[in-house]
Amino acid sequence: MANLTWNTRAPRAGEQTPAPRPRGRRIGRRSVPARREGWWGLGLIAPFLLLFAAFTAYPLGYALELSFSNWHGAGALRWVGWSNYTYLLRDSGFWSSLGNTGLMWLLIVPAQTLGGVAVASLLTRSRLRFKKALRTVVILPYVTPLAAMAQAFLLIFDDQFGLLNRILGTLGGPQIGWLTTTAWAKPAIALFILWKTSGYALIIMLAAVQGIPPEVYEASALDGAGPVRTFFSVTLPLVRRAVGFFLVLSTLGISQMFLEPFLMTKGGPYNSSTTSGLYLYQHISASDLGTGAANSFLLVLLVLLLSLIAVRVLRPRED
Repeated sequence: MANLTWNTRAPRAGEQTPAPRPRGRRIGRRSVPARREGWWGLGLIAPFLLLFAAFTAYPLGYALELSFSNWHGAGALRWVGWSNYTYLLRDSGFWSSLGNTGLMWLLIVPAQTLGGVAVASLLTRSRLRFKKALRTVVILPYVTPLAAMAQAFLLIFDDQFGLLNRILGTLGGPQIGWLTTTAWAKPAIALFILWKTSGYALIIMLAAVQGIPPEVYEASALDGAGPVRTFFSVTLPLVRRAVGFFLVLSTLGISQMFLEPFLMTKGGPYNSSTTSGLYLYQHISASDLGTGAANSFLLVLLVLLLSLIAVRVLRPRED
């Protein structure tokens, strides 16, 4: 029987000691517990992936295919290429709806943004009384059902028996066709939207203004700045992130605005209040689903472009 001996020779000078061989699992091979954790993680996110594929990815892909097709709700899709897009880009009604939407944006968003910041600054003052009651009054229209508010404003804007024309008649002013003339239909709808949605703007701006340190206002007061200068030089620059966020949301909301002009004017008179959302609805109600899908993607691209511009312009300087 051969004798087994251990090599106990000490290493010579300059000779490297061989590194011990790793024991256990091999390098580069996953262990069984790690593999099980990977399957567990995939199983946990599987419901979200299935819901996303079923209700987001597939409808979006189908709508994109539909935008290049001619389909009226029955039969097979007929591929028409870019015809739906070229038709919309040449249609005067499409550009008219975009113009009406842009004008509504100018009538609503700047006043809503500046008014939201101003009211939020007023409500955060420590000396103001009845702050809780004022917050409730401002936010109450936002939580009121839209259809009920629209019916109330239809009575207010009525040509013959409306509250506004009665007040104007008492003051000796002219009787205005608020919802029956092309000049006043969009301003009337804009007033209704300002009344209805300004509470949401106030919630966002109130959270932003409350995050401003009081020391900033104290320093501004020591420099001799008045309320107006403090508002434009201190408050507005410090809430630029909230303003940019609200501009993106409001632009998205106005671009797809449908229910307000539909309930108030049905898009009239003479399509003067037909917004891009109502114009899209006209294609869908006429079963021209291919053109409607193309219209949707054009609106998405336009809103994305405007949102990127707003974020770029209102980006804080320190970024």
